[in-house]
Amino acid sequence: MKAKLTSEITCPDCGHREMETMPEDSCQYFYECKNCKVLLKPKHGDCCVFCSYGDTQCPPIQLDQSCC
Repeated sequence: MKAKLTSEITCPDCGHREMETMPEDSCQYFYECKNCKVLLKPKHGDCCVFCSYGDTQCPPIQLDQSCC
């Protein structure tokens, strides 16, 4: 199975949505909203911002691999 590499991330502060490309072999801990500039961090228990705020989980999680 091949992982999906794009995810639409939604800012919890302003609701802005942006399609982003995810790294294939690592997690992304921080993401700056392109609209309001708030710095997003993963929610407790999530490995990255895509797992917390994206519509698709990060590639390592999609492939049931160890993450981060």
